[in-house]
Order: sequence, then structure tokens, then C-alpha cells
Amino acid sequence: MDRLDELAMLVAVIDAGGLAAAGRKLRKSPAAMTRALAALEERMGARLIERTTRRLAPTEAGRDLADRARRLLADYEIALQAPAPDAVRGTLRVTGPTVFGRRHLTPVVSDFLADHPGVRADLTLHDRNLDLIEGELHVALRIGPLADSNLLVRRLGAVRRLVVASPDYLARCGVPLEPADLSAHDTILTTVISATPEWRFEAQGRVRAVRLEPRLQINHVEAALSAIRAGRGVGRALSYQVAEDLAAGRLVRLLRDFEPPPLPVQLLTAGGRFMPPLVRAFLDYAAPRLERLAVLRESERALSPL
Repeated sequence: MDRLDELAMLVAVIDAGGLAAAGRKLRKSPAAMTRALAALEERMGARLIERTTRRLAPTEAGRDLADRARRLLADYEIALQAPAPDAVRGTLRVTGPTVFGRRHLTPVVSDFLADHPGVRADLTLHDRNLDLIEGELHVALRIGPLADSNLLVRRLGAVRRLVVASPDYLARCGVPLEPADLSAHDTILTTVISATPEWRFEAQGRVRAVRLEPRLQINHVEAALSAIRAGRGVGRALSYQVAEDLAAGRLVRLLRDFEPPPLPVQLLTAGGRFMPPLVRAFLDYAAPRLERLAVLRESERALSPL
């Protein structure tokens, strides 16, 4: 039996004035009440309740233990109570990809801080997936399949890997019509997306890998996009990274029929159903706002430059 249950029984017996009445209150049999009381007296090494055929009366040791037990049980109940909504406070640690984080995650975190004055935030933007436990992170935004199934996941939408180039480059060098045509083009490899000089495509359920000899390799997404916009070659980017460029005509989407399946975009936390109130509050705040982003909608309309 739980030690707190024993203390609760002692208090109930003293308050009710009898084992039977206390047992009815706690839904315990008189025999169970008697055994619990005897075990507690054995552990204390003292008589806690004097028993006669007519009544029960606490000893001095019993009254003293019951008073301390009431305070302990009250503190226990308070500790189990859920915090009030305005008790959301502390430091929130969030991570996400660099470009998505700068464009979309940072505004959400900033707005959350504006609505919760008692909260501070530590936002780490990195194109390498950081370990939540090792990095003591509360929430991560991840793009792509997940390796760790033990994390709590909330799906937000999806993005695609697109091949793009500027209209100026295509006017000078022609338009590749299938992946094999890329061997005749200058290509720009963003190494934070793919460390190997290879792009994978898919058509009719078959995966096709195209080996590249990049004219330019860059380890920063924004720098690579600048070179692509400037007409230096054909590059690859995630759809959210080039959505504005496609809509404005600064870039053209290529090899659409060979694009691989969409990549899921998710919010992750290691907290499970016992997550801290601060983390739960942020997930409930951030997820609906991120889900509404047009760049995360899987429909062809949202991904189309038209």
C-alpha cells in the first residue's frame, strides 16, 4: 500500500471516529483499514489509536502524526493541480531549419512571447537536425522523414524538392526536359541539402539518380539561391524556399514530372503527454499558425508558380 494512503486512512479514522465510517469514505473494508493502521503503528513503533469495544480515540502520537499528515496530504494535492493558464512561464528552447526558421518560425515565436510576458525563448536555427534530448530542446521543426519514432509528432504540411533556374540562364543555355539533360548544364549544389553531388528523381514509380559535376558548390541555402537567381546555373531547393521567386517570375520550375514525393513538415517534442505547460502552450499556439502557411500545403495549386 502507498504510504500516503496509510496516512490518509489514519486521518479518516480520527475524523470519522471509527473504522467502519472511515472505510466507507475511502471505499475500503474494515479489515483493510485495520491492517493499514496496524502496519503504520508497527512502522512508527507507537500506539496511534486506542481501541475499545465502544469507540476509538487517538493517542498523543496519533494526533501529532495526523496533524502532520493533513499538511502533507494538502501539499500533495496542490502539487498535482494543473497550473493556471497564466502560469505559463520559463525559457522555451526551439530549433528549426535556417531559411524556414528565419522566414516563418521566428515570427511565430516572437508573437508567442508577446502573448506570454513570463516566457523567454532560445531559438536555434540550423540545417542539421539537432538532438532534442542532448541539446535540452523543447520543440523542433523538422522537414523530411523521421528516424526517431519516440518523439511526439504534429504534422503541419509538406514541401517538395524543386529544380529551378532563372529565365536568363534558360534563355542562354536551354531548358532541360529530363534529368539526363542536366549533364549539359551548369549546376549549383547546395551542400547542406545534399552532401553528395547527386540528385534523385522519380517517374512512374521508379527512382532515378543523376550524378552531377557541379559548377558551384555552396554550403549556405540563401547564398546558393542568390547564385541561381543571378543566372549562374540550375539549382535545387525546397518549395518554400523559392515560392516567392516562382510567383514573381525570378525563377522557373523545371523537371516537374520527375519530382520526388513531398517531404513532411512536422513539429516534434520529446515531452509526450506529460510535457510541461510551457511546451504544450507553444505547440497549441504555433501549430495552427504554421498549418495555415500556403508554402506547406500539399496541393499542386500551392506549389505551382502560376
